[in-house]
Amino acid sequence: MTAAVASGSAGADSARPAVTPAARRRRAPTVIAALSLAAVLASSVTYLVTRGQESTDDAEVEGRVMNVAARVSGQVLRVRVEDNQIVQAGDVLVELDPADFVAKAAAARADLAAARASADGARAALRLAEKTAPASLTEARGGMTAASFSVVAAQAAIDQAKADVVAAQSRKALTLLNLNRSRALLASDAVPVAEVDSRQTEFDAASAAVEQARARQAAAEASLAGSSGGVVLATGRLNAAQTAPEQLDAARAAVALADARIAQAEAASKLADLAVSYTTVRATRRGVVSRRSVEEGQTVSPERQLMAVVPLDDVWVVANFKEDQLGDIKPGEVATVRLDTYGRRDFHGHVESIAGGTGARFALLPPDNATGNFVKVVQRVPVLIRLDGAPAEALRPGMSADVTVRTTR
Repeated sequence: MTAAVASGSAGADSARPAVTPAARRRRAPTVIAALSLAAVLASSVTYLVTRGQESTDDAEVEGRVMNVAARVSGQVLRVRVEDNQIVQAGDVLVELDPADFVAKAAAARADLAAARASADGARAALRLAEKTAPASLTEARGGMTAASFSVVAAQAAIDQAKADVVAAQSRKALTLLNLNRSRALLASDAVPVAEVDSRQTEFDAASAAVEQARARQAAAEASLAGSSGGVVLATGRLNAAQTAPEQLDAARAAVALADARIAQAEAASKLADLAVSYTTVRATRRGVVSRRSVEEGQTVSPERQLMAVVPLDDVWVVANFKEDQLGDIKPGEVATVRLDTYGRRDFHGHVESIAGGTGARFALLPPDNATGNFVKVVQRVPVLIRLDGAPAEALRPGMSADVTVRTTR
């Protein structure tokens, strides 16, 4: 049987026409032409399909990573969230021990109450000064007038006392003359002794009247000295009363100072109340908790990050196009985004903006092409793609994407 098969195969080979080298040479141009035509057709199709499009796979989803930190230093009392937990705006994330801050707030409120009481006292003093200052000035002026009149009266009393002294001395001289005459007549027995005694009594009375007049003069002079002192005192009171405008200005300044202290105390009280409120750390936006690094009992401060909240409702795509692709890309052009996470699903968006420089220019150590040997490297420029509408799927910052932009050329 094997021999029969072999004989049959040999007969078939002998029946197939042999391909000569000349025939192969004649067929070679036909194959090359067919391959060239296929390449041209493929290139044409690719050109027609991709005409007016720029694509890149150097793209990723970007979003806001909101780092959360305490605004005051303190010890952590409670942590209310876990990693990857969704929180709403206003939800409590961390609670600090508020005891110290509550005590400081109470002290600030006490200082505010003291400042307000001091201001009330200053206003009362100002009202009293406004009412008493004019009355004091009027009283001082009246006292000055009375003191001046008392000086005039005292001077008149002195003048009268001097006149009385002169009159008393005249009467004394007359009584002395009569007494001498009576004594001379008594020596010649012309008058009785009783007449002499009567003249002596008159003389003694006149002498006493002189002394009394001199005493009244001394009293009048003393009264003048006292009235002069009263004038000096009244002058001092008048001068003091005339400072009423300055006293009112000082009282108003005291009120202004008290009001300033009230404002200062109110500000301190508000700061203390804010510090109490800062012991409760809340989420400012809806998002997912990430990188939680705080535990109960820790002491935290404003410069230490506690966690991050990533809002998933505010994301975009950054596509890094080559610089030779950027010429026809403009803001507003339609873009299609495909994410590795969701396979072949398309997300529609548009070009929102183009970065002001290449990614290398904003690197930590930007290249300096003026030093060393220069090797030209195609640079990439970040292009921000904003998605149209909120996608139903969750897009997380860092996801890889392919971006195609339909240009207008």
